[in-house]
Amino acid sequence: MSGALANLALAPVLVPLTGAVGCVLLAGRPRLAEGFSLLAGLANLLVALLVLRVVGEQGPLHLVLGNWAWPFGIEFVVDRLSAGMIAVSALIALVCLVFQAARVDPADRRSAALPLVHGLMAGVGGAFATGDLFNLYVWFEVMLIAALGLLVHRGRVAALDGTLRYLVLNMVGTLVLLTGIAVVYGATGQLNFAALAQAPASPLLAAGVALLAVAFLAKAAAFPVFSWMPAAYHVLPAPVLALFAGLLSKVGVYALLRLFGQVFPSAVAHWQAVLGAVAVATMLAGALGAAWHWDLRRILAFHIVSQIGYLILAVALATPAGYAAAIFYTIHHIIVKANLFLIAALVCRVAGSYDLRRIGGVAAARPILAIIFAVPALSLVGIPPLSGFWAKFLVLRESFAGGHWVWGGAALATGVLTLYSMSKIWIEAFWKPHPAPAAVGRLPFAAMAAVVLLAAITAGIGLFPQTLLGFAGQAAAGLVEVTR
Repeated sequence: MSGALANLALAPVLVPLTGAVGCVLLAGRPRLAEGFSLLAGLANLLVALLVLRVVGEQGPLHLVLGNWAWPFGIEFVVDRLSAGMIAVSALIALVCLVFQAARVDPADRRSAALPLVHGLMAGVGGAFATGDLFNLYVWFEVMLIAALGLLVHRGRVAALDGTLRYLVLNMVGTLVLLTGIAVVYGATGQLNFAALAQAPASPLLAAGVALLAVAFLAKAAAFPVFSWMPAAYHVLPAPVLALFAGLLSKVGVYALLRLFGQVFPSAVAHWQAVLGAVAVATMLAGALGAAWHWDLRRILAFHIVSQIGYLILAVALATPAGYAAAIFYTIHHIIVKANLFLIAALVCRVAGSYDLRRIGGVAAARPILAIIFAVPALSLVGIPPLSGFWAKFLVLRESFAGGHWVWGGAALATGVLTLYSMSKIWIEAFWKPHPAPAAVGRLPFAAMAAVVLLAAITAGIGLFPQTLLGFAGQAAAGLVEVTR
């Protein structure tokens, strides 16, 4: 779609950038900055929902900047897939900002945290809306800069250690990504997604695609380069941690889905076995890491890794149903994982620690919180009728239908390990008595409202999956359509 409405393709970048600038200007007045940040988050969600509606009714948005002839301009393309990802990202960002305002393990509002959060969202929105490879790299770098700032903003030694790991592994991924982009450009003379989809195959292009795939797998925290995630994430304040957990690795999966589902669909046949093996290793490594640890944040961080394995497996299936499963699973997991980290902060508020060996009695002290935890926890395991059941069912059904019995068996085994670690959290944090009972902390209404909302969405998707199933199918079908 061209014309005035096409300018909406820039909204996922411009609205968060406006929020970042406003928070910088109000840095000396933290309460006003926090209020403005919430308004900016709400505006971002409302605009994202508008974009989603316009794309659903009138088709993809196309906007070329710089007055350059296609395909050489800076192009923004928002189709169903990118519009859906932008909308769910804006929702999670707003929920995390509300949780931040509730002051449950918050980021320091007198620091640069709020501008960096909105800067991070600008990078996420740009990555979802861009229509060419080089600008995808640019938005990855915007995300990386904002993420590094958020990792170090508390100035703790533990944070610096995690930040160094995050920086080194992500910079390696960035170097591989830039090299891959250069090779692809050398082979085709193009960087635009739609133009690349029409480029003839060549050995040089195949080498470039291989480098891009490795880079996106690294950005997604796939095996064996996932250690930066559990090493870095646990040092973050709860609202920022939930935002990282919900979004950052999913951008890597999104890029992988674009790469093989739309830009170079013929290349996936050569990568299917590799992607399947990486998916299996990622699932099992993440689930085993979660089973080993006792820190609630580390357990949940390792579960991000294991669930990324499911998403890579769905991409590896290389069928429209597999891509639809990847889209459904991604949206489900963004909501569930962000909620689990927010709930973990509330558990710490009630019981006094994130260490499962030092806490207990949360179910007796806060039974409503126990019920809220059960919804995303059971959904992560894949228990019906929650959203995770449908997500795993789609992946498993397509795996077995395609004869990929080892992949499907590994996914089932990972589900059993996930059940074990979620049961460990329930028994240690919620069920057993607290080893040293202390005064129960008050749970702010805004924080509880945030986790209740996400739990309700999880249950709603599970009970009424048809809407998201239909959307995922349409978005997957749109991947193979010509974008211009």
